[in-house]
Amino acid sequence: CYGSYVAVVAEVSVKDGQPLVHQLSCAIDAGIAVRPNQIEAQIEGGLLDGFSSAMFQKISFKNGQVEQENFDTYKMLRFEDVPLVHVHIVKTDNPPSGIGEAGVPLAAPAIANAFALATGRRLRKLPFLDA
Repeated sequence: CYGSYVAVVAEVSVKDGQPLVHQLSCAIDAGIAVRPNQIEAQIEGGLLDGFSSAMFQKISFKNGQVEQENFDTYKMLRFEDVPLVHVHIVKTDNPPSGIGEAGVPLAAPAIANAFALATGRRLRKLPFLDA
């Protein structure tokens, strides 16, 4: 993504048949890390955005109308739901590359794969948790 190489692993347990994510660990090779703190912050934010989408965020319709009228009825990530996030920046001499939203699309497959390894069952529908 953006010339960077990113890998994510999720540590997941199972509670009442649902995934419970304890931590997300990411390794990123973005070339020479000109601003490592910015890389870490961007990846952390992206992973948590992807995590929120994968686990909670759902829009449903009833009689042609959206049921979630505001943030009080639209489940999003809250502090008590945040897993530990680790970002490991690979040291390299490659030219600097981009970060952008590199962490966002990796959270869901990492969680789904960890859940499948724990249970033998694949998650095929988003969000993973019943909202």
